[in-house]
Amino acid sequence: MQSAEFAIAVFEFVLLIFSLSVHECSHAWTASRLGDQTARMQGRVTLNPIYHIDPFGTIIMPAIIIFGPFIGFTLFSGILIGWAKPTPVISRNFAKIRRDENLVTLAGPASNLVLAIIAVVVLLIVIHTVPGGRQIIILTSEGVPLPGVNPSVQAVVLLGIAAVQINLALLFFNLLPIPPLDGSQLLRNVLPYNAVQSYDRIPFWVSWILMILVGGYIMRLLLAPAFAVVRMVLTKG
Repeated sequence: MQSAEFAIAVFEFVLLIFSLSVHECSHAWTASRLGDQTARMQGRVTLNPIYHIDPFGTIIMPAIIIFGPFIGFTLFSGILIGWAKPTPVISRNFAKIRRDENLVTLAGPASNLVLAIIAVVVLLIVIHTVPGGRQIIILTSEGVPLPGVNPSVQAVVLLGIAAVQINLALLFFNLLPIPPLDGSQLLRNVLPYNAVQSYDRIPFWVSWILMILVGGYIMRLLLAPAFAVVRMVLTKG
């Protein structure tokens, strides 16, 4: 059982790195399409994680959350979060700065939503093409894999469920209005000038506290109904 749980943890870690790469690539690609080639010239329009990895946010923090429980370290366990190296953007290269900044910012979270939807579609295909597929998915999502299931089917189900969970978590996490997350840029673009100056002076350590404490609480509130919707789709779809 321990080896199976470790294999699932490895799946989650790889999926997180891939999802973060898609997220940052989407920022870079959208900026390029809107006239700013800064990220493209730095090789950021790619799914290769080497170009997007932030050592702490992409590797260390997720590894602590995912693999920590195997050695009894559960302080940060519960919600899987992570971040990649920020995509460089020079706003003055945009035709309509405020609009294009928002589009580039939203491209990252939108890509995670798309990945979550694709994962749900894959799970629905399993439901309608594999005998007992619905039961396999429901029990697997509850942490009770069925014995005797085709290993390939089980792997697809595990990956699909993990992809939904990870990408919904990244979607909501990045939309939090806490610097330097994507949501903070969206908020900056609607604040008056004086408020922006104060907002930009929020210390990094305050942002960390907000992300871990307030952000974790808000994400739990948002993820619960989101997962409930996904479960309803998989149960009745």
